[in-house]
Amino acid sequence: MDFSSPMHLILILLVVVLLFGGRKIPELMKGIGQGMKEFKKASQYDPEDEKKKEPEVKDKDTDIKVSEKK
Repeated sequence: MDFSSPMHLILILLVVVLLFGGRKIPELMKGIGQGMKEFKKASQYDPEDEKKKEPEVKDKDTDIKVSEKK
């Protein structure tokens, strides 16, 4: 049984439209896209990057740049 035939794809799309309705599908796709974006962002997380991105703050009295510690 091959699911890549055009008739199978049309049947699957028809079932999805019947279940969710035409107005709900764009919202579902937007949610899936945001979820994929968050997953990709989380999977590329590196704690070392945060240490490199520490903001530098100038000391008001001495006018010297000081790294801000958390």
